[in-house]
Amino acid sequence: MASVTVVSMARALVGTAVSKAASAAAAEASLLLGVQKEIWYVHPPAPRTVSPQPPRLPPNPTPLAPAAAPSPYIKDELKTIQAFLRAAEVAKKKDDLLNVWAEQVQDLSYDIEDCLDEFKVHVKSQSLSRQLMKLGDRHRIAIQIRNLKSRVEEVSNRNTRYSLIKPVSSSSTDERDSYMEDIRNQSASNIDESELVGFSTPKRELLKLIDVSTDYGPTKVICITGMGGLGKTTLARKTYENKEDILKNFPCYAWVTVSQSFDRREILKDMIRQLLGADSLNKLLKGLQGNLLVQVNHLADFLVEGLKEKRYFVVFDDLWTIDAWNWINDIAFPKNNNRGGRILITTRDAGLAESCTLGSIIYHLEPLQIDDAIQLLLRKTHIRHQGMESGENMKNIVTKFVKKCGCLPLAVLSVGGILATKSTAEWENFYKKLPSELENNPSLEAMRRMVTLSYVHLPSHLKPCFLYLSIFPEDFEIQRRRLVNRWIAEGFVRARDGVNIEDVGNSYFNELVNRSMIQPSNVNIEGVIKSCRVHDIMRDIIVSISKEENFVLLAKDNTTTIEEKVRHVAFHGSKCSEICLDWSCVRSISIFGNRPIGSALSFGSPQLRMLRVLDLECAEFKIRQKDASYIGLLRHMKYLNVARASNIFAFPRSIGRLRYLQTLDMREANISAVTTEITKLRNLRSLRCSKRFGYGCLNIIKNPKECMSMTVCLPIMFTPLVNFNDRGNLLSEIRMACSIRCSDTKGVKMPRGINHLKELQILEVVDIKGTSKKAIAELGELSQLRKLSVTSKDATANKYKVFCAAIGKLTSLQSLCVDAEGSLDVGTIEWLNSVSCPPPLLRSLKLNGSLSEMPRWFGNLTQLVKMHLSRSRLKDGIMMETLGALPNLMLLRLYRNAYVGEKLVFRRGAFPNLKEIDIYFSEQLSEIIFEEGTSPQMRNIEIYGCRLESGIIGIKHLPRLKIIALQYDGEVAKFDMLRGEVDAHPNNPVLQIQASSKA
Repeated sequence: MASVTVVSMARALVGTAVSKAASAAAAEASLLLGVQKEIWYVHPPAPRTVSPQPPRLPPNPTPLAPAAAPSPYIKDELKTIQAFLRAAEVAKKKDDLLNVWAEQVQDLSYDIEDCLDEFKVHVKSQSLSRQLMKLGDRHRIAIQIRNLKSRVEEVSNRNTRYSLIKPVSSSSTDERDSYMEDIRNQSASNIDESELVGFSTPKRELLKLIDVSTDYGPTKVICITGMGGLGKTTLARKTYENKEDILKNFPCYAWVTVSQSFDRREILKDMIRQLLGADSLNKLLKGLQGNLLVQVNHLADFLVEGLKEKRYFVVFDDLWTIDAWNWINDIAFPKNNNRGGRILITTRDAGLAESCTLGSIIYHLEPLQIDDAIQLLLRKTHIRHQGMESGENMKNIVTKFVKKCGCLPLAVLSVGGILATKSTAEWENFYKKLPSELENNPSLEAMRRMVTLSYVHLPSHLKPCFLYLSIFPEDFEIQRRRLVNRWIAEGFVRARDGVNIEDVGNSYFNELVNRSMIQPSNVNIEGVIKSCRVHDIMRDIIVSISKEENFVLLAKDNTTTIEEKVRHVAFHGSKCSEICLDWSCVRSISIFGNRPIGSALSFGSPQLRMLRVLDLECAEFKIRQKDASYIGLLRHMKYLNVARASNIFAFPRSIGRLRYLQTLDMREANISAVTTEITKLRNLRSLRCSKRFGYGCLNIIKNPKECMSMTVCLPIMFTPLVNFNDRGNLLSEIRMACSIRCSDTKGVKMPRGINHLKELQILEVVDIKGTSKKAIAELGELSQLRKLSVTSKDATANKYKVFCAAIGKLTSLQSLCVDAEGSLDVGTIEWLNSVSCPPPLLRSLKLNGSLSEMPRWFGNLTQLVKMHLSRSRLKDGIMMETLGALPNLMLLRLYRNAYVGEKLVFRRGAFPNLKEIDIYFSEQLSEIIFEEGTSPQMRNIEIYGCRLESGIIGIKHLPRLKIIALQYDGEVAKFDMLRGEVDAHPNNPVLQIQASSKA
């Protein structure tokens, strides 16, 4: 399997290099020195016995003309190599020589990408004067490209010389994967054991979906979906073999394993044999002797005719592609059968399941409950449950194992099979070695292949995206936006005409979720996945594959010296040892711990010249001002994230040189103003900056003379640093405080010229008070802006007016946050009444500040999904009437006296789509009433810190209610009546009461 993954990744990387070469070649065809031509063409070389010398610079640089009838070179040669790699992937050759060749192709693809990036930075899109000034860079790049041409030629010749790969003529063979059959056999051998634990409830729920009692109507398709190793086949088999429900109600039934290597003729013959009888098949085949070319159609016609008047139950196990399903569905089943037939499909791909049937009849199989997983492990290891309870250590290690396995039956059984051969004293040591065991232990091969097969089957554009997950630590919650923006910066996401590249990246993310490669961990009210996790056991295998592909280097505590060429480096741990690498090839650095040892990681070092991604958001140290001083040397930087990891008090001027920067995240830094150099970053799509306003800085504003005397007038030994980590932090706080000019909000001042950032989609947090009226007006010119966050405390009336006018021009805006809270008090946002034309696509609105009355334009927010009001001091009447009429409102949050009435009444017909209401610390609220016919979609009610002296009335009118949560010193009258309504509710909602709540 090693060759398969290496070849697979090589193919993906070559595809990226092809795209980049084509993109580079399409631009500016007449650059000096003909560097552009070198990407496409090569002059036929004359026979030589010595190595060619580097070309000399001509006295008058002119474009190099291609030779007569030039032949496409690097781009087309890469496409040829890509075709050979695809053939190797199909053939699945396990060959060390092929493996070495594929690794060489990978390395070559990386180097071509780097060279073309250098070309773009130093040559492309520059004026003639700057081109003349950069002759040295252009000469160096021209030599690099010519050397790469020689390497491409050698790699191509090496394939021919050693006959590594023979081309495959039929594209359909790309679907074939012989390893799938091995895995199906492995799964089948585990069915008898795994079905003993944890499948009773899923089986009952699945039979309910199948609805065997209905013996009329069109054929219904039911899908079981979930990640590999969950037991989809086991559940389907248990259901299929159920005598009372299936065998009794369906005269015809068949089990068909599809997999990736199915043969169409064989599947049809198998279906005829099982559904119509072996005699029918033999009779048909005898009549079709010598007519092989039309056999598929004859088989299909015979099957359809035989099923016309029959009630059948067919399981298609392990479906991988929609094309396979469309073929089976179109050719194998009658269209006018109304006998209540049932087709059951198992697949890893939730998206595929949705293409096969309605969402209401898709069964999403979940991992075992932890108690069931423990029982399964103990049964496999032949240890009684009482034995585990006899010792705390035993209980802990068993629990650790099942959690490590993600409660996946296949993983639990595979690990349990090995533990059964070891004494319990050895289990702890085996747990520590489990990641390395996954690479080498034959007993874990089925589990490894289960993940590897899913990886190999991924489209080429998703393979690097999937391996990229190995960068993040175990059990780490990965934010979707952070991951997608990093993918984009790495060049993994391929732009589509007319589609926002972030939307393309999100589609990649969703595809990995649908294929059950990653698990959603946080889903918002709209069903959008905001973050994900990777099962521990799957992550270990991903790390193993990534290591095999030389894709990511994970530097942990006590890492040994490594000298390999890698492109992505992640530091995990608190004492990362110094490592020896060729840092000039590194494209991304991610730190989840303390500052690594080694001078090469002085951020801004020329050794990191190819760095595209620097992610320090989870670092356990602070970036200092001097660390950022030379950031402009990293000309290829596209993603820079130092959120919550920065003591920077001013943007370095050199940041303006990062012309390809797409994401800049400096939340909770010590800066108070964004430099005008930022306006040169025309590719910037996300700019997130905010002040970290802690106690120290607040104390500086309150007592500036005292703080200055402590830090300037007195020696260090007498300087009190009680509230700061070190003197550097304090000096940084003082520098920021001096530039704040009495602004005590988290917002930062934006410069004039911000309107030049035409690609900007996220901008936060803008300090309206500190920003000039001209810059505020320019915000309205950011036509692509989707998310805007501002602070508004103590700004002038003229600035409020300008800002309101700018909001009206932001036709793409989907999220707006206006915060009038400072570190000392909260201001008013009543000036929002002057907004005349709200953004038409606004979906999220967060307001913190006094309103006193509801702005009229709120009624025009027909696309609004989420409303968050804090300290608004609104009263009943117009508020509930206006919000209740919004057709798409799903989430309403009222925080800290956002509402100051005594009764909150949800009227009949109001809030047609509201799913959740959260009310926090409303001091005057005494009663909540739900009238009949209100809020038909309401599911969650959360009440925090409220004294409802008249209680909650009418929850029986909420048919979809799931949860009522009462927390944080809340008090609810008529509690027994509320509990009675909850107990009698037909939807069986849950009443959650925190210990501190009072009834």
